[in-house]
Amino acid sequence: MNPADAFVVEFNTVAFEIFGFGIHWYGITYLVAFVLGWWVTRYLAKTHTNWNVKPSHVDDLLFYMGLGVILGGRIGYLLFYDMINIVNEPTFIDSLLRLISIHKGGMSFHGGFLGCMIAIWFYNRRYKHGYFVIVDMMAIITPIGLFAGRIGNFINGELWGKPTDLPWGMIFPKSNTETLMNVPRHPTPLYEAALEGIVLFIILWLFAKKNRPTMAISGVFALGYGLFRGFVEFFRLPDEHIGYLAFDWLTMGMVLSAPLIVVGIALLWYSYNTKNVQKA
Repeated sequence: MNPADAFVVEFNTVAFEIFGFGIHWYGITYLVAFVLGWWVTRYLAKTHTNWNVKPSHVDDLLFYMGLGVILGGRIGYLLFYDMINIVNEPTFIDSLLRLISIHKGGMSFHGGFLGCMIAIWFYNRRYKHGYFVIVDMMAIITPIGLFAGRIGNFINGELWGKPTDLPWGMIFPKSNTETLMNVPRHPTPLYEAALEGIVLFIILWLFAKKNRPTMAISGVFALGYGLFRGFVEFFRLPDEHIGYLAFDWLTMGMVLSAPLIVVGIALLWYSYNTKNVQKA
């Protein structure tokens, strides 16, 4: 395609200001996701009464999940993708500021996933619904957060893909260096928003309409996310400071997603082959 005809991904990342403090689109996307997630979770609690989760308990559940997503996602990003920059900051204060600068982007799904697993454990200690009953419920709404996060990445002009001649290729000005010119690229944040967000949500919603063994919904989520994320990684450029881990195609995203595929298959097998698993 002609680069002159390509859409340029160059948005103002600040939606508006309040008393001189900028409110970023990235934060707004997460706020919208939490509101939608809260609504969908209350709906699931009302309609899936065999889960024994009261709608009144959803507020507490989403509070735990919010902490898990934000803390786990941010810490995971720093550990998996940005540790070298944290170490190289000139002072401890600069490193701390980098840690809490969520509005600038930089949230790891895999870190957020682990954070949520820990948060659900704490929540279940209080309400005792059954650990995987809650995990199954949260698996259904997680694609909403994934969709919102990827739209935030797109607005930030980050996580760009490889150069492409396809008609939907887009130019990401932040990718420009002396060796990377203004060329159309795969809009991989939109690929992920579509697959990990919309498509995965539809699959899980339809799958959960019938009674399933506990862990089955979680298995479908883990398997679906791992496959979709691994697929998109073939079109996405790795983080510049990490690069390819091997073979000029293996990325950190692939390495972190592969265990989810294994876990997804294992959960599905276990859920349908163990009589002691509670129906949900």
